[in-house]
Amino acid sequence: MSTTPAPSKPLSSENIVAQKYDRCLADLLVKSGIGFSVGVVASVILFKRRAWPIALSTGFGAGAAYADCDRSFNPARIPGVRILPAESSTPESK
Repeated sequence: MSTTPAPSKPLSSENIVAQKYDRCLADLLVKSGIGFSVGVVASVILFKRRAWPIALSTGFGAGAAYADCDRSFNPARIPGVRILPAESSTPESK
């Protein structure tokens, strides 16, 4: 039994922004959670149960998520990317 895919309609700008925010929030939760986990392990094994490794690694995770989200919303901040001006459609007179 074959099914034909439904024709895709263009997404509205509100939906695109909402999807980006959803991805950013999910990324923040995952990376902060991983940072928290690494901090707990490092705190228990290496630093005699101090609190600062937990806070530091959670902050690193949140910072990495923030940087990824910033690049998602502003692609001009990706290293090595140049924004070229659009070519004009009017012919130049000589």
